[in-house]
Amino acid sequence: MEANTRGTGRLPAAFLTPGSSSFMDFLGEHSPELLPGRRTLPPVQGAVQAPHGTTIVATTFSGGVVLAGDRRATMGNMIAQRDIEKVFPADEYSAVGIAGTAGLAVEMVKLFQLELEHFEKVEGAQLSLEGKANRLSTMIRGNLGMAMQGLAVVPLFAGYDVDRGKGRIFSYDVTGGRSEEQGFAATGSGSIFARGAMKKLYRDDLDEQQATTLVVQALYDAADDDSATGGPDVARRIYPIVAVITEDGVRKLGEQESADIARSILERRLEQPDGPRAALL
Repeated sequence: MEANTRGTGRLPAAFLTPGSSSFMDFLGEHSPELLPGRRTLPPVQGAVQAPHGTTIVATTFSGGVVLAGDRRATMGNMIAQRDIEKVFPADEYSAVGIAGTAGLAVEMVKLFQLELEHFEKVEGAQLSLEGKANRLSTMIRGNLGMAMQGLAVVPLFAGYDVDRGKGRIFSYDVTGGRSEEQGFAATGSGSIFARGAMKKLYRDDLDEQQATTLVVQALYDAADDDSATGGPDVARRIYPIVAVITEDGVRKLGEQESADIARSILERRLEQPDGPRAALL
């Protein structure tokens, strides 16, 4: 299948034959061994030790959706990396946050980005947000064999639906099962604590600034109770990665913007260590 650029300089027929607009279908037909889910692992005893990423949160607001992740990767009881990136743009109007086996998750995100770009080039139009969510579901399902051996990838997908004019969030399980979340969502080892925080703080009328503050608050609460989730590290200047998705596209908050939000939350937590309180009634 490889192009012989030193010979005739012509691309193989596979590249010139009309077919599916899915890059994964193309790869599966001509070089299936390159797909992550087609690989076989050697027999091992016990759990496979590999860096894992946690925690990802998302919330909608009046103008779109915010997706954010902490920066810690763990391997067993050890911190494998303190500044891993877990939030990536998928295309112009969507982003994906990764939880699970870090190496496989990053590879899946790159393949997903290529899948969406390939579709747009072949069809001359972008997939709908629903279609993008379905494509990611198929990719996760293809990794089921790895997941059953402990190398699971469970992303969170968010984007701005240009047809509906609003932000939407999709969560997944290891089998590729897809659910659309309303308002907010979380995945990863600290998700139960992050979800609890967002449940008390979320409102339908949030603006962009409030939404970005909410997700960092949720990650702070997750780090407070989950050892695998890393909180803001002021000494090393490591702060959560936050992506805002609106009708203007995906925008990652700059380091200074993330730092300002994190520092303001830290200052308030000196007075209220458990964070802001929701009204009883």
